[in-house]
Amino acid sequence: MYDTAYHGPTLVERRILITGGAGFIGSNLVAYLLKHGVKKVRVLDNLISGSLENINSFRSDPRFEFIKGDIRELSDCMAACSGMDLVCHQAALGSVPRSVKEPHLTTSHNISGFVNMVVAARDNGIKRFVYASSSSVYGDHTTLPKVEDTIGIPLSPYAITKYNNEVFAHNFASLYDMQFIGLRYFNVFGPNQSPDGAYAAVIPLFAKACLTNQDILIHGDGLQTRDFTFVENVVQVNIKALLTENTNALNKVYNVGCGGRYSILQLAQGIIEYMDSPNTKIVHQAPREGDIRDSQASIQLAKKLLHYDPQFDFWKGLQLTVAYFKEKLT
Repeated sequence: MYDTAYHGPTLVERRILITGGAGFIGSNLVAYLLKHGVKKVRVLDNLISGSLENINSFRSDPRFEFIKGDIRELSDCMAACSGMDLVCHQAALGSVPRSVKEPHLTTSHNISGFVNMVVAARDNGIKRFVYASSSSVYGDHTTLPKVEDTIGIPLSPYAITKYNNEVFAHNFASLYDMQFIGLRYFNVFGPNQSPDGAYAAVIPLFAKACLTNQDILIHGDGLQTRDFTFVENVVQVNIKALLTENTNALNKVYNVGCGGRYSILQLAQGIIEYMDSPNTKIVHQAPREGDIRDSQASIQLAKKLLHYDPQFDFWKGLQLTVAYFKEKLT
């Protein structure tokens, strides 16, 4: 992966902090940066969601540094930002169901942690702050595709925290003369995504079920739809956001998807086909609280201002992901 470069020559001059860099998206960002000649990349991660397995292959590279720390601790954030040029803030406590069960934990990571990181960036003279938001901020707004300037009421504590980040970023941009770019991710998937744990993402869970002769469990009727987004598209837009010189692109939030729309049933059937697992059964469970029914991104703003150009559609990304899990789990 990452044979295509999504940046100009300035990457070799940059020292970039990635919070949550031992996680799924963060570790893919690290891989891209090191492959394409970044001056230094530092990871801050508390390893609650991330894993050392995701970053062990980088640790012999002198340009890579890992700090085990927590964004809920301002001192850890200050140490992580010291000497850095750019912040790519991926750290968060994810999962809508977990936020419904443990809203206090989600809030402490995703709101207090976000504010700590902004303060640390400000105090270390870092201007550019790119952060992960979420398509969950669209809440109960039903119009498709989703357009950045029209959202509804968030349906989960997780969604509230991500919307809160966007409001803080808007405010901090004017208060502290900083440059923020928020990226609303739409159901990101790909290699390195963990199939384990109570809050594992749906694609690795389905793939693992096929490989271990278990049923695929779907919450609800399976007709709910998502704009599934392969991780390399997400890496691309993060790199472009970190390095853009287009001042009109700053202090905005952008949808990060592919503009497609597929049901959970289509996803399950595709994984069963690619896994060559025709005997795998699909079993329906009760719907989950806080879930959005349908989601699809308009990506016109990101295309226009960040020159975002997703290279992997849903089916191409799914084939690559299934191939990864076949190799990893067998």
